[in-house]
Amino acid sequence: MNHPRPLDLAQRDLAYIVHPYTNFKTNEANGPFIIDRGEGIYVYDADGRRYLEGMAGLWSASLGFSEPRLAEAAAKQFARLPYSQIFGGRSHEPGIQLAEELAKITPDGLNHVLFANSGSEANDAACKIVWYYNNQIGRKAKKKLVGRYFGYHGITVASGSLTGLAPVHADFDLPLDRMVHTDAPSYYHFGKADETTEQFVARLGASLEELIQREGPENIGAFIAEPVMGAGGVIVPPPGYFECIQPILKKHDILFIVDEVITGFARTGELFASYTYNLKPDMMTMAKALSSSYLPISALMMTDKIYQAVSDGSAKNGAFAHGVTYAAHPVCAAVALETLAIYKERNIVDHVKKVAPRLQSGLGALQNHPLVGESRGVGLIGAVELTRSKKEKTAFDSKLGLGAYVQSRAAHHGVILRNVKDAIAVCPPLIITEAEIEELLQGLHRALDDGLDHARKQGWV
Repeated sequence: MNHPRPLDLAQRDLAYIVHPYTNFKTNEANGPFIIDRGEGIYVYDADGRRYLEGMAGLWSASLGFSEPRLAEAAAKQFARLPYSQIFGGRSHEPGIQLAEELAKITPDGLNHVLFANSGSEANDAACKIVWYYNNQIGRKAKKKLVGRYFGYHGITVASGSLTGLAPVHADFDLPLDRMVHTDAPSYYHFGKADETTEQFVARLGASLEELIQREGPENIGAFIAEPVMGAGGVIVPPPGYFECIQPILKKHDILFIVDEVITGFARTGELFASYTYNLKPDMMTMAKALSSSYLPISALMMTDKIYQAVSDGSAKNGAFAHGVTYAAHPVCAAVALETLAIYKERNIVDHVKKVAPRLQSGLGALQNHPLVGESRGVGLIGAVELTRSKKEKTAFDSKLGLGAYVQSRAAHHGVILRNVKDAIAVCPPLIITEAEIEELLQGLHRALDDGLDHARKQGWV
């Protein structure tokens, strides 16, 4: 079968597709970047050119782009039961098995699973559960939710409100009134000149305490956090941050929602980042690597205490009137189960621990580049911060588009990366080898050199 020529595909795309997170005018002028196929950690465009996918798609294709076992699991389930739903007490074996497996591998106490399709939906559901839970236990005022600036939790109305990035709110009439935000734990961006990281962490703890007192602890229902902030620029928490934050939440009986949509399933070098940072969530959300993103599926885990209150509410109201058509979709669940089996059989956690030091040392070396103010990361996720002045930590004016330029030059050198805020992010498939990491780093280095040359020619540095 002949594929349409790339120009034909581009014209059809521009005629019909509304692209998320895209400047439509720029896309209309330049045309879309069309990916045709994948093999291992590489993807190929419509002209047949190969790229190392250094972002695993959207922080998500953990097993790369050609894992046959996932295709086989999907085909087998399609043949047996291509769809069934779990409303009204109905169920099916793949959904049951997946729920059992998740309860085994997540932090202690997270024994109950609410399935959906995306991380945004899972975080949105977490908001509703906070409100539902507090209504059942008689705390009808305890409804405000605390997110963090630079945090990203999705784009639905509630999860988009919890997100702490201005473009997600602009002209969408977000955030909702119930959502408030506290400081981002970025010592690079917000640490004072005479402040140690320990002092910075203490100041952030005091700031959270002040926010809780200002809003009233009787009004705060939950605090949500990504262990490592992804779309906010790959912000890695300084040592002691969560050790400072968690006791404050516990003191005021504020639920802790851990968003593991990006960090879940070995990304940080442990099966969950909650283990990396010793987090004790009341609820946990996950998606993306749950199925290596081969099919859409997400999960919200909750404790027995929360589940029992929700169960009581379902009896009072006649039903738990929340859910989506494709919750625990049997084909998606089967693919997720096979993904978890591969993680275990291939010791993906150990593999990440083995190869991650090469990525982190390579990113660290790039901190010497004239364009880089900071390199940061953990496991197989990281970023380099573009800066106009290392000493003053001055960012380039976003209107100059330097980050987008560096991203485009990386693609020119055969590596797909992502510009987020003032950073260039990397988040390769977990199956990447040390040799492939070297290829990724070389592409990033060349792109930074191109960016520096471009900035100098424009008189920006």
